[in-house]
Amino acid sequence: MPRPMFSYTKSILERVSFDAKLFCKELEKAVRLLLPYEIDQLRDWLLQYTKEKPELRQCLIYIN
Repeated sequence: MPRPMFSYTKSILERVSFDAKLFCKELEKAVRLLLPYEIDQLRDWLLQYTKEKPELRQCLIYIN
């Protein structure tokens, strides 16, 4: 189940990326649900994903 949860989290974050506030809220939820190694993977993915969307960079504080 862990891998599908990580994939699901990424798809949700991609869908709500139009709104930084909602993106932060979903990211907070993801951090509570994911396993530690999945959070590391999510951090790597977010660093790549937010390169093109600088308005979402403020949300990275939830995974540091």
